[in-house]
Amino acid sequence: MMTALPRRSATQSSTPTSKRYWGIVLMLLIFSMLNFADKAAIGLASKPIRESMGLTASQYGLLSSAFFWLFAIGAVVLTAAFRKISYTWAMGILMFTWILTMLPLTVPTTFGVLFASRIALGFFEGPAHAMCQSIVHGLFPPEKRATAGAIVTSGTSLGPLIAAPLLTWIILRWDWHASFIFLVAVSVVWIIMWFFFADKLPFKKRPETLEEKEVAVDPNGDIKVPFYRLLMLPSFWGLALLSFAGYLITSLKVTWLPAFMNEGLGYSMQTVGVLVSIPYVCAAILLLASGALSGWMLKRGFSSRAARSYLTAAFLLFAGVCMISFTKVEPGTLQLVLVVAAFSINSIAFAIGFAGASDFLPAHQRASFFGCIVAVYSVAGMVAPYVLGLIVENAPTPTEGYANGFFIVGIVICVFGVIGGLMLNPARARIRLLELTAVYEARKEVSHSA
Repeated sequence: MMTALPRRSATQSSTPTSKRYWGIVLMLLIFSMLNFADKAAIGLASKPIRESMGLTASQYGLLSSAFFWLFAIGAVVLTAAFRKISYTWAMGILMFTWILTMLPLTVPTTFGVLFASRIALGFFEGPAHAMCQSIVHGLFPPEKRATAGAIVTSGTSLGPLIAAPLLTWIILRWDWHASFIFLVAVSVVWIIMWFFFADKLPFKKRPETLEEKEVAVDPNGDIKVPFYRLLMLPSFWGLALLSFAGYLITSLKVTWLPAFMNEGLGYSMQTVGVLVSIPYVCAAILLLASGALSGWMLKRGFSSRAARSYLTAAFLLFAGVCMISFTKVEPGTLQLVLVVAAFSINSIAFAIGFAGASDFLPAHQRASFFGCIVAVYSVAGMVAPYVLGLIVENAPTPTEGYANGFFIVGIVICVFGVIGGLMLNPARARIRLLELTAVYEARKEVSHSA
C-alpha cells in the first residue's frame, strides 16, 4: 500500500506547520508545471509541425487528441498499481517515463513516431493529477486543502505561462525539436531534486502508511463501503461533469489556442507567444484566489456545497458565457478580453471540486476515486481537439471554423457546469455513505451471528 512522503500527527492534521509539507507542495507544483509544459509544446509548435509534416487541420487535431487515447486507462490502472509503492517512487517513475516518451521528439522523426509518443505520454500522465491531489489532501485539513490543491494545480497554468514565450523563442531560434530537448533536460533536473528531497524507498514497509495514519485523524475514516459504491454517487458524476467542462477548456487551450490566435485572430507567431501567456497568468491568479475563497467560505460557515460545488459551477458558467460571446463580437480589444476570460477558468474544478470530494471520501479511497474522475474527464481531451480540427477544416475560412467550434464548446461548458454543480453535494454524499456503512456493518453482524 502506498506510503506518504511525510507522516503527520493528529495535532499536525489540524494545524500543519511543517515546512516539509509545503516543500512537497512546491515540488508537486513544479511537477504539475512540467506536466503541462510538455502539452503546451505541441500547441506552440503546431504551425511548424504541420508545415514540416504536411498535416491538415484535422490530422493535427487527431495528433493532439492522441495524447488522451490511453489517458483514462493510465489514470485508473497506474493509480491502482502505484498504491503498492511509495509516493516518492511513484512520482519519480512517472517523470522518468515522461522523459522516455519525449526523447524521440528531440530529433527529426516521422508522424507515426510522434503520434505513438503522444499516446504513450498520455498513458503515463494519466494518474498525475489524481496522485498530486491525493498527496496534498492527505497532508492538510479540509479548510486548507483547496488552497494547497490550488497551488499544485496552478502549475497547469504556470507551466504553459513560463513555457509559452520560452519555447516559442526556442522554436523560432532553432526548431520544434529543440523545445523537447529543453523539456527533457528540465525534467531530469526535477527527478534529481525529487529523490534528494524525498528519500523513501519502494516496497519498504513503514510503521504507518498514509491510509493507516489518516484513519485515526480523517473525519471520513468511519466510512467503510466498497469502492464501486462511490462511483454510484450523484456527487461522483457531478464532479466528473464539472471536471469535463474544465478540461474542455484545458485541452483546447494547450492544443488550439496558439493556432486560433494566429489563424483565427490574425496575430503573428511572435505576438502569439506573448498573448497566449496572458490566460495562463490570469488562470494562476484566479485559481489561487478561488482556493483561498473556498477555504474562507468554509471558515465563515458556508456549506461545502456552496464553497465547493456552486463556486466551481459559477466560474465555469462565466467561462462558457465568455466563450460564446467572443465568437459573436467583432475583432478587437473586447474580443481579446473575452478570449482571455474564457481560457482563464479551466483548472478550478480540479482544485476546488476535488477538495469537495475529499470532504466525504475516506483517505484510502481518494487516489482511486480521483483516478476515475480523471478517466472520465480525459474524454474531453480525446474528442475536443479532433472535433475542433474537423470543424475548422470544413469551414469556408479558419476564422468562421474557430467561431463555430468555440460557440458549441461554450454551450457545453455552461450546461455541464450547471448540472455538475447541482449534482456535487459533499454533505449529502457523506450522509449517504454513512447510511451505506451502517447497512454493510449490519450485514456483517448478521453474517457473523449466523
